[in-house]
Amino acid sequence: MIDVAFLESTIRALLRGVPLTLSLTAGSVALGGVLAALAAWGRLSGVAPADWLARLYVFVFRGTPLLVQIFLIYYGLGQFRPTLQAWGLWTFFREPYWCALLALALNTGAYTAEIFRGAVLSVPYGALVAGRACGMPRLLLFRRITLPLAARQALPAYGNEVISVVKATSLASTITLMEITGLAQKLIAQTFRALEVFVCAGAFYLALTFVIIGLLRLAEAWLSPDLRPRPAIRPA
Repeated sequence: MIDVAFLESTIRALLRGVPLTLSLTAGSVALGGVLAALAAWGRLSGVAPADWLARLYVFVFRGTPLLVQIFLIYYGLGQFRPTLQAWGLWTFFREPYWCALLALALNTGAYTAEIFRGAVLSVPYGALVAGRACGMPRLLLFRRITLPLAARQALPAYGNEVISVVKATSLASTITLMEITGLAQKLIAQTFRALEVFVCAGAFYLALTFVIIGLLRLAEAWLSPDLRPRPAIRPA
């Protein structure tokens, strides 16, 4: 039988972890976007040191599990506490929140960098030639042609990456952060009712994903005016 009272109490308890999950998601996506833009620029710049540095960053953080990255940043760097204290960085790396945020940002930045790079390379060459023929300087050409077209191409894959970040925040519970999954594990340890608790936790992640999909659809409609239904033309 379904215990409605227990489900209600579980939902109220897990609701307290939603702000932390959203904070980790928003912070890591914002910081990861900056890192991705720099890495994509390095790959496309034609400057050999920047290209190889960006390649190394993308290779390392795409080729290793996120959980290992979180452990290395939180537990591994703790072994260098005297050095971090000397550099004034220990107050940052001793907090699990900042370590989880840094790991998530570095990980999503590596994936997003390839999304950005592929989107820029997918811009039709004819559109760039047309812009140059109109006398556009490089900055205006990027702002008026490259950026809008690349954004339309990158949005579906970038949306999937944002959703992946939402689900990846559950790994922050492994370093004592009480987000949705962390609170769910605490409730299971107290009640031994894993099924109901994890069903409620999954429902929260589904709800967050549903909201993100709705926002992405609005962004896609805004970036694709040519796909909007045209208004009916009344005869004169």
